[in-house]
Amino acid sequence: MATTEVLSSAEEHMKKAVEQLKKEFQTVRTGRANPALLDRVEVEYYGSAQSMKNVANITVPDARTLVIAPYEKSLLKEIEKAITNSGLGLTPNSDGAVIRIVIPALTEERRKDLTKLVRKYAEESRVSIRNIRGGARDDLKKMKGKEVSEDELKRQEENLQKLTDKYVKEVDKLVELKEAEVMEV
Repeated sequence: MATTEVLSSAEEHMKKAVEQLKKEFQTVRTGRANPALLDRVEVEYYGSAQSMKNVANITVPDARTLVIAPYEKSLLKEIEKAITNSGLGLTPNSDGAVIRIVIPALTEERRKDLTKLVRKYAEESRVSIRNIRGGARDDLKKMKGKEVSEDELKRQEENLQKLTDKYVKEVDKLVELKEAEVMEV
C-alpha cells in the first residue's frame, strides 16, 4: 500500500466521522420540528423493534408540529408508547388516524443540557478523527525503510496532521452552528 492510499483512506474515514456527527446533531431537539428527531425511536412491530420511518410517514406541516401517519392503523398505540418512552420529552396526541406532536419551546435549562450533549457528540467525533490519524500513522511507520524514505515519511505525517486539523476544524464549525441553533429562542 502506498502512502497516498493510506492518506486517502484516512481522509475517507474522517469524512465519515463528520457525516456521522451531522446525523447525531439532527437527533438533538432544537425547538423546531424535524423528522430526524424520531430517528432513534423504535416501535414494536410484530415482535421486533423497527425504526419509526419504517412503520410510518412523518411530515412537518409547520415549524413546531410533526405529524406521524402509520402505515397500519393498528400501530397507533405502539407508536404513541414508543414516543412517550423515548425520553425526548415529547407528548403524542392521536386522533385515531394520525399522531400529532407539538414541539414545545425549550427552557433555558434544557437548552444548556442540549448544548452539553452537542459538545459530547463533538468530542466523540474528534476522538474518532484522532484515532483514524493514529491508525494511519501506524500504517505509514510500517512502510519506513522498505517502501518509504524517512523524509517522505515525515512529509506524509505532516500531510496526515493537516488532514486531521482540517476535519477537527470542520467539527468545531458544526458545533458552533448547532449550539447557536439550540440556544436560539
